[in-house]
Amino acid sequence: MSDIRDKYQPVIGLEVHMQLLTKSKAYSSDSTEFGGMPNSNVSVITLGHPGTLPKVNRAVIDSAIKLGLALGCNIRERNEYARKNYFYADLPKGYQITQDTTPICTGGFITIKLENGEEKKITLTRIHMEEDAGKSMHDTDPFDTLVDLNRAGVALLEIVSEPEIRSGEEAYAYISEVRKLVRYLEICDGNMEEGSLRCDANISVMLKGASKFGRRVEVKNMNSIRNVQRAIEFEIERQIAELEAGCEISQDTRSFDAGKGTTFVMRSKEMANDYRYFPEPDLPPVIVDAKWIAEVKATMPALPNELHKKFTQDFGLNEYDAGVLTESKPVALYFNELTTHTKNYKAASNWVTGDIKSYLNEFAVHMEDFPVKPKAMADLIALIDDGKVSHSAVSQKLFPELCKTPEKAPLAIAQSLDLIQESDSGQMEEWVDAALAAYPDKVEEYRGGKKGVLGLFMGEVMKLSKGKADPKLANQLVRQKLDNPS
Repeated sequence: MSDIRDKYQPVIGLEVHMQLLTKSKAYSSDSTEFGGMPNSNVSVITLGHPGTLPKVNRAVIDSAIKLGLALGCNIRERNEYARKNYFYADLPKGYQITQDTTPICTGGFITIKLENGEEKKITLTRIHMEEDAGKSMHDTDPFDTLVDLNRAGVALLEIVSEPEIRSGEEAYAYISEVRKLVRYLEICDGNMEEGSLRCDANISVMLKGASKFGRRVEVKNMNSIRNVQRAIEFEIERQIAELEAGCEISQDTRSFDAGKGTTFVMRSKEMANDYRYFPEPDLPPVIVDAKWIAEVKATMPALPNELHKKFTQDFGLNEYDAGVLTESKPVALYFNELTTHTKNYKAASNWVTGDIKSYLNEFAVHMEDFPVKPKAMADLIALIDDGKVSHSAVSQKLFPELCKTPEKAPLAIAQSLDLIQESDSGQMEEWVDAALAAYPDKVEEYRGGKKGVLGLFMGEVMKLSKGKADPKLANQLVRQKLDNPS
């Protein structure tokens, strides 16, 4: 099958919908609070009753501007709204307020990184504002479909890519970047499992070297990034098999069965003219001028690509460490603040990605709830760098105690736990002499060329000193006495 697949070029475009974290809906003051009783966050405006008028939510436009700036898009000055007409039981107005010919953002790109280290820019077609439909529940009642309209009218942004994605792996990387970015911007929580980030994939295949795209199929209902990748890979194989068998690809809308890992037909694909787009008569155009864009830009946080560049170029971290640190905004900001208190960037990175992340996992808390402030972590790192406390003692004893009593200074904790390393040369020499005397046969083995026993003596010195011996100084003294007997 691999030889057959090599004949074809997959062509994939993604439509990513994100539910915005606004307190009210896109065109009404209805609450967007999650978890309310069904059909409780609904008003006559959401239901489209006669005589009611929608009103634009400024926070939605601000979110669109933020996303457009972050992705290098052109931001439209005159924004008009349109009605997209179709009937669903959970679409109470019978139409969706969206943007048709005047999307707020055009152009721009998303840079993805693949497992082999390769980078690729995926060009964007548009970003537009619209509203969500309600929710139909088919498995709650044994006889009827239940409809909850709380979600109807909730603000959405939709990112449409150019058909430049060529595999499920690239799609996975693309959506991962989108999710990371919207979380940094704090405009969407990015949870695909809860439906606040959703993706539809348009997939076709064509013979390599052909000038015309194949007939595309749209796949919906994928509730995780991994399932988007799985659905795309299945659909590529299915379409190639159909073409190889001499069949035509039917332009359908399909759904993904995560249990079976297959797609199945939902309905024939609607075309744009099926929706009967026309200008929304109840909403005047919104003018997004340069002043508005500048005001939004002033509120923008540092973005993941900017922080990744800073961590690698300014702090000398490798690509992997920088990637781990920037995967989560709270983690990246914690590390970034930590670097204002210490210049040992590698040690700071190791603590954040190692012991601190282990603490978060063990106690099931988020970075925002980590009790130790960056300044205290910098003081802890300084104790190691200054040779006052060994790294093992800090990791095993001082750090856990600091997490329990974060109001205390690391040095005070180290003193109370009797962890301050002994660097007095006289005392150190006594411990080293005692360690060598305890293993005279191993001393002879070392001097006979068996250098691996050095660790035995170091372990004995640390045992005799109860962990207080400076490892660096102890190692020097042990080697000196072994190599130069007197």
